[in-house]
Amino acid sequence: MRLYIAEKPSMGNEIAKCLKGPMKKHDGYLETMDGIVTWAFGHILRQAEPDEYDAKYKIWKAQDLPIIPEKWQVLITASSKKQFNIIRSLIGKADEIVHAGDPDREGQLLIDEILDYVGNKKPVKRILLNALDEKSIKKANDSLCDNKQFLPLKKSALARARADWLIGMNLSRAYTLAARRAGHRRLVLPVGRVKTPTLALTVRRERELSAFKPVDYYTIKAQFEHQNGEFFCIWKAKDTQNGLDNEGRLVDEQIARELLKIFDKADKPGQISSYNTAEKKEVQCLPFSLSALQVLAGRHFGYEPQQVLDTAQKLYEKKMTTYPRSDCEYLPISQFADAKIILNNLKICGEKQLGKWADGADSKIKSKAWNDKKISAHHAIIPTQTKVNFSTLSEVEKNIYFLIAQCYIAQFYPVHIYDQIKLILMFANEKFQATGRTEKQYGWKMLYITENKLAEEEKDDEKNTIPLMCKGDAATYLNASLEKKATKPPLRFTPSTLLAGMKEIHKYVKDAAVKKKLRAIYGIGTEATRASIIDDLIKRGFLSAQGKKKYLQPTQSAYMLVDALPDELLYPDFTAVWEEYLNDLSNGKGTLEDFLTKQESFTTLLCNKAYDAAMPVEGEHICPRCKKGVLVKRNGKNGCFWGCSNYPRCRMTCNDKNGVPDFKVTNEKKQEYDRTEISKNISAGMISARDLIMREKKSHSEQVYSQKNSYLCTYCKEGQLKRIKGKNGYFWGCSNYPHCTANFADDNGKPNLTD
Repeated sequence: MRLYIAEKPSMGNEIAKCLKGPMKKHDGYLETMDGIVTWAFGHILRQAEPDEYDAKYKIWKAQDLPIIPEKWQVLITASSKKQFNIIRSLIGKADEIVHAGDPDREGQLLIDEILDYVGNKKPVKRILLNALDEKSIKKANDSLCDNKQFLPLKKSALARARADWLIGMNLSRAYTLAARRAGHRRLVLPVGRVKTPTLALTVRRERELSAFKPVDYYTIKAQFEHQNGEFFCIWKAKDTQNGLDNEGRLVDEQIARELLKIFDKADKPGQISSYNTAEKKEVQCLPFSLSALQVLAGRHFGYEPQQVLDTAQKLYEKKMTTYPRSDCEYLPISQFADAKIILNNLKICGEKQLGKWADGADSKIKSKAWNDKKISAHHAIIPTQTKVNFSTLSEVEKNIYFLIAQCYIAQFYPVHIYDQIKLILMFANEKFQATGRTEKQYGWKMLYITENKLAEEEKDDEKNTIPLMCKGDAATYLNASLEKKATKPPLRFTPSTLLAGMKEIHKYVKDAAVKKKLRAIYGIGTEATRASIIDDLIKRGFLSAQGKKKYLQPTQSAYMLVDALPDELLYPDFTAVWEEYLNDLSNGKGTLEDFLTKQESFTTLLCNKAYDAAMPVEGEHICPRCKKGVLVKRNGKNGCFWGCSNYPRCRMTCNDKNGVPDFKVTNEKKQEYDRTEISKNISAGMISARDLIMREKKSHSEQVYSQKNSYLCTYCKEGQLKRIKGKNGYFWGCSNYPHCTANFADDNGKPNLTD
């Protein structure tokens, strides 16, 4: 007996319909002559929580971190126990199993982890479903392959899940505890590999806006007359021009007006120093990946990313479009032959504009989208061969389907061809420049001229008609106008533009090597998770959506979290390295064990950094010793007392007096407290009186010396350099050790910072 295990009931139902009937319905599965079809409900196994490894982790304690499982465990989700038992029973009866998870990394793991959990030893085949129409399912079922081929994909998904667990479980605890030590008792700070850099993007953007100061500048637009007609040029400043800012903009109005006077008085005509016409070809836009669809739908209709994903999923389940969670923008050549059927269906779908475009399409045109080398587990989102009655769709479904179909039809229109004209004109010893274009063949752009407002705006910028002319021709100056402009601040992110920022995260990275890696892996997060990450940040109160366009603004909690976290979590550089390794694992390179060993070391390092997190202290009684914690009332053997929340880093304690700490913040009291503690240590034999005297002398000497010789560590930018006597003489080390291990040679009592 062959057993198909689908990722969800809807997929299982469609597979069963395409198998030889009759089909019998049972509780949790469907029976056909070709086999039995059952299903999961997404992940029906979950990773164990820390306290499920050990009950002591139920109470969050800094000293328990990092929590690193010796043996990773998954557990059955409570809501899925019945279905899991059905699947396990069917696996026991099966002779062969067909893995029917979604054709991506997560879909591979989802079914594989069930098979691993039950200890399956039976042969497993893999079916890859990019569409749920009958023809696609039957074609995929005739092309089953060995599931072992996808072991690297499973390991990659497993590596991502476990690495995210290490970061999320440990660092969320570490920095939440740091916040609580600073007096924020009810605050929970979620930390995630993708979530945190995404939040940091919005915080940095908001700070850019706060610091932004508009700069007024001036442009000069001049009109000239050539024997073949009039045209406009823009004045271009020389590098030596007075009145320019650092960006080369003319900011001095007086100089701008003086230039106008010079132009008006000039008695010689201008001369064309350069005139170039080049034919440009713009190939068809690529079909949609999920992110590209989410961004465009957000721009056109104001839809949030999750809404677009949910709608695309509905269209997929209705067999109208292909698999939605795709990060690919290309199509397999084998599906090129389906174009005629799909275009014919679109002619009669009931949407007038789509019908008109489909009728004018040429199914013989093969755009660059058809490329097998660019296809991995799935391809771009396109219409299926299923006939669509457009009138039966909801408004949102109509709009999303329209965008998908429009982009598909565009593949069967010619390339866009135009002549681009650039000229440079010298007049009154100044340079003027003009650009223009002449359309030769609209091609696929015809589908976007009326619908795409952005394309219209870009076209408006190039309405300047430039007459035919030659290098050396004369052009008479007619007039010029001065236009005052102002620099504009960057726009706040919306859910769709933040999603685009996640996909194009390389644009926010300065390091060239990291930028290249991030561009190659299509940003941070996955097509399926980006929208949910943004939604989660909003639901947790770290971002708020304002106005009709839902501009995202970080809340106070967001600022606190971002300011407290180290750069390793705020910038995508480390995620770039992770994603590169995960991609390598998907391709059979590297090992899961090596990856997790690195993640464990990384997690340990960042847990240690949490002790020194820069948290604003909040509370009535701020600790007078460390200034990083608050005094908390506790019950001891001898009654109530007050202790620092920053324990064990700070062991400050004092008596309780009528419900408040009995401690006055003065140097005298602090010194008295310190001496009391030292006296206890002497009595306990932990330190001798002689050692105490030597320590005080040394402390005084170092204090005087450091006041005269204070050097900031050039590596971590946080600690101060201290002069230390080592085995081979003096050297300088950072006070932030062991978090910073920088050291410098001693040069006559000063650190050699060039060492």
